[in-house]
Amino acid sequence: TVEVEARSSPMELSEKGGVQNNGFVQNETFEDKEADTSSQEEMPKTCSVAVDSVAVEETVLKPYAGMPKEVLLQFSSQARYRVTREILFWLIIAGSVALVCATIAIIALSPKCLDWWQASPIYRIYPRSFKDSDMDGNGDLKGIQEKLDHITYLNIKTIWITSFFKSPLKDLGYGAEDFYDIDPIFGSMRDFENLIAAIHDKGLKVIMDLIPNHTSDKHRWFQLSRNRTGKYTDYYIWQDCTQADGSVMPPNNWVSVFGNSSWQFDNVRKQCYFHQFGKEQPDLNFRNPAVQQEVRDIIKFWLGKGVDGFSFGTVKFLLEATHLRDEPPVDKSQNGVIITAYSQLYHDYTTTQVGLHDIIRSFRHTMNEFSREPGRYRFMGSDDDEKEDIEATMMYYGTTFIQEADFPFNFNLINMKNLSGNSIFEAVDSWMRNMPAGKWPNWAVGSPNAARISTRIGKEYINVMNMLLLTLPGTPVTYYGEEIGMENIASENVSEEHVNSGPVATLPEKSPMQWDGKVNAGFTEGNSSWLPVNSDYQSVNVEIQSTWSNSTLSLYRALTLLRNNELPMNRGWMCHIWNDSDVFVYVRELDGLDRVFMMVLNFGHRSTIDLKAIAPNLPSEAVIRLSTHFSNAGQVVNTKLIETEMGEGLVLEYKTAKPVHTMEAFQGKCFVAEKACYSKALNLLYKNC
Repeated sequence: TVEVEARSSPMELSEKGGVQNNGFVQNETFEDKEADTSSQEEMPKTCSVAVDSVAVEETVLKPYAGMPKEVLLQFSSQARYRVTREILFWLIIAGSVALVCATIAIIALSPKCLDWWQASPIYRIYPRSFKDSDMDGNGDLKGIQEKLDHITYLNIKTIWITSFFKSPLKDLGYGAEDFYDIDPIFGSMRDFENLIAAIHDKGLKVIMDLIPNHTSDKHRWFQLSRNRTGKYTDYYIWQDCTQADGSVMPPNNWVSVFGNSSWQFDNVRKQCYFHQFGKEQPDLNFRNPAVQQEVRDIIKFWLGKGVDGFSFGTVKFLLEATHLRDEPPVDKSQNGVIITAYSQLYHDYTTTQVGLHDIIRSFRHTMNEFSREPGRYRFMGSDDDEKEDIEATMMYYGTTFIQEADFPFNFNLINMKNLSGNSIFEAVDSWMRNMPAGKWPNWAVGSPNAARISTRIGKEYINVMNMLLLTLPGTPVTYYGEEIGMENIASENVSEEHVNSGPVATLPEKSPMQWDGKVNAGFTEGNSSWLPVNSDYQSVNVEIQSTWSNSTLSLYRALTLLRNNELPMNRGWMCHIWNDSDVFVYVRELDGLDRVFMMVLNFGHRSTIDLKAIAPNLPSEAVIRLSTHFSNAGQVVNTKLIETEMGEGLVLEYKTAKPVHTMEAFQGKCFVAEKACYSKALNLLYKNC
């Protein structure tokens, strides 16, 4: 072995001349498999050679493939890598923070999205008259399922089905014999479950009626109550009656909605029971907590079946005064006189009693238990017509902190006694001015208990009424058949057999839906229908109107499409511009959006109006977006001279940088429910504007 003094660190070389690179081999032992395991281990002989330290340093610092961690770290600590890495790191951090902040800001500033019951019109179906699937002449649940494509064709996503509980069908089925079952005339529970599944498969929602005030006298609860059985003894309102000269004297002068005394003597219990409606519909005793719990259980049952909401009807009748005093007569000279008509009394003791809204709030609380799942909010409406008492109606909205109904159904447009531009304005303004701040309006022009538009006010106003309904702010409710302009059937066509199904006065507006020009209007393939089909069915039906570009159906579809697609229409401001005996004019606009829609609706006679004089900042021209006279669509009109004929409606579109709701002259004439502003730069809505 030759030893040479080195000026730097020596490198170890084996006898075979290899350099040991500890970067690759760490403490490895070389084993010669052919060597004798008993022989003495030979140590490798080494020698030291002088190596230039500069060359070694350069060799060590030069990067190479497969560098160990220790060598790699030497290069990673050099300035040019560290600075670049730190810059990239802090850029990523800053970008992430900015993204999080922007997301939080957008969420904080974004307005609440419209819920499903706000975003779409509601289509109200009277099931017995919609479509018959089994040829018995009665519409049923399978028939509704067969016609779901018609709902989507109308650009509607919410269906409201009126009562279908098992019932003797007195008062059109609103006195239930069993709240947990379907009346056989409409089908079975399996049919209902299939209908719910089909509705949801199409992305639709369904609301059902619930009348909690009373039951049928055939109901099991009533049979147990009249026999004083256990807890059911006080499920209804019973009072002793005075008997004199063989006749029964009621406890007081209270009169039912249908007329005559609201007390009926029961021979089994030997007492009188109270009924606000027909004698076959005894009122439940809502001062009994067990009754309230029964109704809450009914709500849970149907929500569990998949129902998306309820319309609670006749809720103002839930409580009566316990003192049983006579109600004051409207005509004070009638004191002491036997009163038989409902309109002859002030109903101070039988409607809207203290504690009523506590019960409604308990219904709301029960429904909220099923609204916790995202996207499954359960709607609650109240279907009570307070007529002249608008403040009593608004109480069903609840308060800022305590929610009741999402909205009480609005009958202002149905209850109008005379049609004119002024009366339409009054009906709209009354609701919007009295509605609590932040609440959502709704509108209806027809119902199962009111004559159809064409019968009530005339055929020439069908289209303009639909235009009004679908361009006002809030949720429009369409009664089946209004989209094609159906009329009432003649009262003389309603036979004695039909009268047994309900009050004759409300039957003509429940005639079968007119689907096509075939026998029975395509409603049934049977020999007859439960009510006669209107004689105009060959020209007023869905099939034929879907082929006409100028039909009532085509206009209805165009209006629903406009409402769904244009932001100012579904959540913008509504500003009243003008009204007189003939026309009603208003605009729909949205902050940040320069596109405005103006409705000029004629409910009287031929009219010419100078809108430029009323609102000087209006542009001189506007384009007709939609018209009840279809050939006028796309034409340009002069805002100084807008002409409309009787029953004509125009949806005008124009652009402006000065929206009406910012003009001083129109302060107090503008309303907005879910306020939102549009950012053109970001193409999104925000609320702080």
